[in-house]
Amino acid sequence: QVQLVESGGGLVQPGGSLRLSCAASGSTFRLDAMGWHRQAPGKRREFVAVITTAGAASYADSVRGRFTISRDNAKNTVYLQMNSLKPEDTAVYYCNGVRLATVYWGQGTQVTVSS
Repeated sequence: QVQLVESGGGLVQPGGSLRLSCAASGSTFRLDAMGWHRQAPGKRREFVAVITTAGAASYADSVRGRFTISRDNAKNTVYLQMNSLKPEDTAVYYCNGVRLATVYWGQGTQVTVSS
């Protein structure tokens, strides 16, 4: 089993920045890709970004150029640096990790972008 715990969410004004963190614990040996999804009220959960153990990253079109995903393999931690935040970025952000073809999810952290 892999446990994922997110942190770093909060309230920020439009144009501001936040950095999310997600720490993995438990059976982290052979932990593969890690990433972020988000779910806004009344909407389906959607892909945000993913990063492999080698550092290759992919982004949703809606966040490319504003968000940056990174990871520290030694700490089993993935980060999401979010810049130029917009009200439409408001959502619960969920961390996920893949190990041996099983996807694990964190509990989520709320990000609210509002003036």
